[in-house]
Amino acid sequence: MSKKPIIVFEGIECSGKSYHVNNVAYYLKKKKLKFIQIREPGGNKNSEIIRKLILNNKATFNKNTDLLLYLSARSENIELIKNNIGKKIILIDRFIDSTIAYQHYGMGVDIKLIKMINNFLLKDIKVTFTFINLVNQKNMKKRLKERNKLNRYDKFKNIFYKRVQEGFLKIFKQNSQRYMKIDSNLDIIQNKKIILNKIDDLIY
Repeated sequence: MSKKPIIVFEGIECSGKSYHVNNVAYYLKKKKLKFIQIREPGGNKNSEIIRKLILNNKATFNKNTDLLLYLSARSENIELIKNNIGKKIILIDRFIDSTIAYQHYGMGVDIKLIKMINNFLLKDIKVTFTFINLVNQKNMKKRLKERNKLNRYDKFKNIFYKRVQEGFLKIFKQNSQRYMKIDSNLDIIQNKKIILNKIDDLIY
């Protein structure tokens, strides 16, 4: 019998996290294992509406509004997560660590406020394991240029993404046993194998 962990994929733009979460979903589907896949911002119908607001290129939200919109999208997903804990494997493309990395380390929002609201929303929900996907500035910019369409969060200055990625690394150092760093500057096939081997450890 397989376990039903909550597995999160974190990282800045073009770090490969969405690619890998989709690959894991495909892997679980082939194995006929029950799972749900959520992205943040987004997830359910209401969260996807909020996602469009956050990523809209015409939006000029201040940092506190951004935080509250992200957490509002998360709030809409909580019931979805609660209803599937212990029943299905839960894959999440960005979660609580992204809020800290982007809104605190990237934008300077008070970390105590972020943690307070996160704790209020999540209560007993605990992430089992997190993959932190890393990318250098050169590859990030190259991959961004290859995208057909850029959203608001694809257009910040390089220093912002540098602060955010350093934030993820600080989070990793605080509890490295629950995290794995994935260097997306390396061969993607090699990284797929590393991640799927860890997935097997987590679900069996």
